[in-house]
Amino acid sequence: QVQLVESGGGLAQAGESLRLSCASSGLTVRDYTVAWFRQTPGKEREFVSAIRRSGTGGSRHYDDAVKGRFEIIRDNGKNTVFLQMNSLKPDDTAVYYCAADRNLILSSLRMGGQYDYWGQGTQVTVSS
Repeated sequence: QVQLVESGGGLAQAGESLRLSCASSGLTVRDYTVAWFRQTPGKEREFVSAIRRSGTGGSRHYDDAVKGRFEIIRDNGKNTVFLQMNSLKPDDTAVYYCAADRNLILSSLRMGGQYDYWGQGTQVTVSS
């Protein structure tokens, strides 16, 4: 049974950093595309970042809103994908979810509906 468990969320002030973790059991993260999405009440879930599976090169992708501030990191030894979030802004406040899929093609990377596995989410709140 596949489980993705997010952790690391919390309260931060603008300009600070947080590091989210997506720990996996039941799948090997290097063999899957793993992504981070976020959602705020009343809004659509939005793509944040993804790292493609090693077999397709392991490229990293970011939404323009976080490019240069966030970094997605895969630790194969820990079977965990991290989202390092720097220079946080109040607009980054959301519930953050990790998702994984084995066979995702590049053009579908930002489409949440294409991912087979999801975590339960972790709340990130950034105050000004």
